Amino acid sequence: RQRDGGRGGGAAGGGAGGAAGAAARGGRGALEPLHRPQPPGVTPGPGSGAGAPGGPPLTPLFRPRSARSDLATALNERGQARYLRVEFAAAVQDFTAAIECQPGFEVPYYNRGLVRYRLGDFDEAMKDFRKVLELNPQFEDAALSLKQAILDKEEKQKRGY
Repeated sequence: RQRDGGRGGGAAGGGAGGAAGAAARGGRGALEPLHRPQPPGVTPGPGSGAGAPGGPPLTPLFRPRSARSDLATALNERGQARYLRVEFAAAVQDFTAAIECQPGFEVPYYNRGLVRYRLGDFDEAMKDFRKVLELNPQFEDAALSLKQAILDKEEKQKRGY
């Protein structure tokens, strides 16, 4: 499922609390897995008809990437690996480093938000999900995760913990 503007899905599990129950039931409120992005600056070539006589000219399948985008992608992927090993503090550090390296790259904000959500830090998770939506309003997983974090924060406050 790719609902985040063409960036691919990852392999890690969702959140905790209400989200985990929703995930077990297959509910839409469940947080999505960590995302493994298509590297920034990589753009597929045009669709069918490219290079055909009278059609649009051929374009390269991939455009060159910058070293900063490569580093941001690598840091994001290392953060995912650390998340899967339940090394949450190290994962947050990697996602934060990816963000510092390339502030316009929304995927590390999303992944960091998921870790913060799982740790119960709903306010910081919501900030990350909002930043994702500022950078990419079509990132549906971030919108769903934001809604779930708001609901879970309210539930936590109702219960007094």
